[in-house]
Parts: sequence; C-alpha cells; structure tokens
Amino acid sequence: MLNFKQTYKLPFKFDIPNYIQSHIEQVSVIKRLLKFYRRYLYLIIKRQKNLEIFSILPNHKKILWINISAPSLGDSLMDLSSRVMIKDRKIDLFTDVKNHKLYLNDEYFNNIYTKIQNVKKRRYDLIIIDSYSSRSIRVKSLIAPLTLFVGVFGFFNGPEVNRILFSFHKMNHLLGYPKLENEINNLAKNSISISTNDHKIVDEIVPNNFIVIVLGGEWHYKTYNNWSKVIDQIILHDKDSRIIFIGSANAKSTAKKLLNKYSQQNFLDFVERLSFKQSIEVVRRAKVLLCCDGGLMHGANAIGAKSVTLFARLTPKMLITNHTNSFNLFDSKDVNNILVEDIVDKYFEALKS
Repeated sequence: MLNFKQTYKLPFKFDIPNYIQSHIEQVSVIKRLLKFYRRYLYLIIKRQKNLEIFSILPNHKKILWINISAPSLGDSLMDLSSRVMIKDRKIDLFTDVKNHKLYLNDEYFNNIYTKIQNVKKRRYDLIIIDSYSSRSIRVKSLIAPLTLFVGVFGFFNGPEVNRILFSFHKMNHLLGYPKLENEINNLAKNSISISTNDHKIVDEIVPNNFIVIVLGGEWHYKTYNNWSKVIDQIILHDKDSRIIFIGSANAKSTAKKLLNKYSQQNFLDFVERLSFKQSIEVVRRAKVLLCCDGGLMHGANAIGAKSVTLFARLTPKMLITNHTNSFNLFDSKDVNNILVEDIVDKYFEALKS
C-alpha cells in the first residue's frame, strides 16, 4: 500500500512520547488511507515525488526550511527547534505571516520569507519541508520545482507526539545519527532570540520582584478561569505582591475585570500591549510564571523561565522536554478542573526552588 505505515510509524529508530495507538483506534483506516493517497498523488501531480531524498548530506550547505503546515506559535517553535543541529549550514525560513517576527534576528535562520515571489529566484542545495500537506508541497513546487527535498513529518499525520523530540530525532536521522538517543533527549529544547531593542523596551516598563500570569487562551479547555482565586491566595501570603498580566486579544476582558477587582494592588496590565518576544523578555525577568499550555508557555521554556504550567488532554511529557524549569499540573479534560489549592502549592514550591 505504498508504505502506508509512514502515516503512523515514527520515522526514526528511537521512541518518543506519543498517542499513536489512540489515533489508530479512533480514526478509521479508510480515512487515514484516503489522506495518505491524496498526499502521495499530489506529490506526483506536482512532479515532486522523484525529488524526495532521505538524508542531509555535507554538500547541502544552503537550505530553505518550509514551515507552514502548523502555523500556531507553539507548534512553529517546537517544529523548528532542531535547527540548532544544522547551525553550520546557511538556513533560510519560509513561514506563515503570523510567525515572521518570531524569527527575526534569529541565531540560526539567515533570511525569513513569507511571500513566494521574494524567495522564488534564490537557489538552494536542499529544501526541508515540514510535512507533505498539499499546501507545503504546492509552495515547494512554486519556489524550487527542481530542488531535492527532505521531509520532517513527511507522511506522518494525525497522531499526537512530542513535537520537539520528533523534530530533534528526525533531524538526527536525516544527518545519519551523529548523536545517541540520550544525547538527543538532553539536547532537545525550544530556541528563541530576543533583540537588544526588546530588552531595552522591557527595561523601561517592568518593576523589580514580580510574577507573571498569562491570561486568556485560544481553546476553552486550556484557558483557566479562576486566576482571581489563585491571586487571592497569593495576596493573602504577601499583600505587596507585584503581578503582571500578559496575553493576546482574547484576554483583554479578563484583564480588565481583574484590574477592577484589585485596583488597590500593584498590578500591571501588558495584555495585547507587547510583542510576543517582549512578553517573553518580561517572563524571563519574573520570579515565577503562571500559565496554561500555549505559545507563551513554549516561549518561556525556550528561555528557561521558572513556571507553573496547567495542562489538559495532552500530558506534560507530550509538550515539554528535559530542558524546562516547569512545575506541572494536569487534568485529562480541562485545566479548570485543577484545584486552586494545587496551583497555589505549586506556586510556592516554584518560588522556593
């Protein structure tokens, strides 16, 4: 069946946390087969199938990485985390518009592109494609129709995995296994570069000795709604606590309500007022970050911030690696099922560590 196992078998020789068996049990084989054949045929239609190779060789010096299949900030940071393993090459990135600023001044990427016309005339030794989705293959065929390529996820599609470990282990595979399993597991982490200008901006707006709480969220099951109860307990132990709120537009109403309730406290509202990287720089200076699984959590892990993180549905081992300073709480359905007392206990545990 044209190697249908590629859709659910890890494409490297080491194991990582995954929900592959759950995916196989929950999604019919017919649906999985149809998606596989659509992608396989699209590669043929776009005249790309014969350009696929399975190694990154020493002569592949100039590389373009196409990363557009999973455009969320967190997924992007995880999927591109293994770029550190090819830092000796000249790497450019083609990504979604919303992620463009995330990689400006990046330590590993030279040029960042979001428009096909801006990169179409450039020449590369190799293309790295995030997955064999029709969108990614179409972009590749327009940018570099005759250039060889390797896939990261390739045909692997559907099962949840630890995307950071997947990225690192697949890169290790493509490079011919220069590192052992334990070496990769100890190396795997997110990366982010924060500019000097962002450092200066944050210098001017943050106080000393503060904590940060990320408000809002894209998904209801990982959007915590009881931060006020957590804050009550924190203030009860230290009435002079300084708290900064960060988050995107979906957190504005929550921030307003909290500021009204705690109008006499030393709180700052930076919700939707800072860039992603500026928010991460605020987090870097905090004593502790309180947050749920999301883009800012992944950014915080990239800079080694101390955090209390609430997870739901996907366990912590599916989303983070050994390189975190995270005190984790998990519920199988919804972060709002996590007890306030447990969050406060973790907060003081983190504060004392």
